[in-house]
Amino acid sequence: MRDTFVRTLVELAKADKNIELVTGDLGFGVLKPFWEQIPNQFTNAGIAEQNMTTVAAGMALEGKTVFTYSIGNFPTLRCLEQIRNDCAYHNANVKIVCIGGGFVYGSLGMSHHATEDIAILRALPDVVVMAPGDLVEAEEATKAIASYPGTCYLRLGRGGEKRIHDHIENFRIGKAIKVKDGNKIAIFSTGAIFEEVQGAYELLVKVGYEPAVYTFPTVKPIDKEVIVQCSKNFELVVTCEEHNIVGGFGSAVAEVMAEMPNKKAHLLRIGLNDLYAVRVGNQQYLREQYGISAAKIAARIEEEING
Repeated sequence: MRDTFVRTLVELAKADKNIELVTGDLGFGVLKPFWEQIPNQFTNAGIAEQNMTTVAAGMALEGKTVFTYSIGNFPTLRCLEQIRNDCAYHNANVKIVCIGGGFVYGSLGMSHHATEDIAILRALPDVVVMAPGDLVEAEEATKAIASYPGTCYLRLGRGGEKRIHDHIENFRIGKAIKVKDGNKIAIFSTGAIFEEVQGAYELLVKVGYEPAVYTFPTVKPIDKEVIVQCSKNFELVVTCEEHNIVGGFGSAVAEVMAEMPNKKAHLLRIGLNDLYAVRVGNQQYLREQYGISAAKIAARIEEEING
């Protein structure tokens, strides 16, 4: 995803001299194409994420479209006050990019796990929150936030994510995308955890289920129309996220369902169960340990549907 993001941003920045990229002193191997081709639109703010964010806000208030870039929690939680006060409050045209959502940097420990970021960023008024599920969604999301006037958060994986879509027609902020039709069960997914959802789908099909599958590249604003429709037509709605279930994607879906006067479905949220990952290992290992691998997702859905 990160290579797709950088390639797309280079194309956008070449066409628009007001687009700026600011990094917190990392990502140089990936960002090299940007600074080599358009060095005058690139800034290294150093290991000073609070300062990076305030500088970006100042640039945005002078007419620039500014992307800040770092890994895990560094461009979000480390500088949350600056995002809130300097960017969101002023509706500044700053796009906060996190590389390594969830357990991507799992072997570096809890300090590098991004598992509360969706909840915290979506709590800020008027901030768009996006978590694309594959390379095509990442490209479209980058283009969408570049043209969106205001503060946005783009949560990406790292690399090697599987492709869901050949292409997406009429990609829009705030719209979910149907991947598969189905019955009885609807599975909603946001971000790179989709590869596990795809595996869980295949396991469920083998035992006689045929879930519908939707990917939500936008968590805020959430696609209420799809949630309402599925809640009326399916028995079970499942949300999957590489994130704490408190306040995250599942909570966003739950908020919509809770206000529905009539619904058929009940909700199952799959993610981190309000805890920190104290074990250390790669992303796949931690997904298995904390119940969000393909096999664990499929087993949890089977358990829920069989009552």
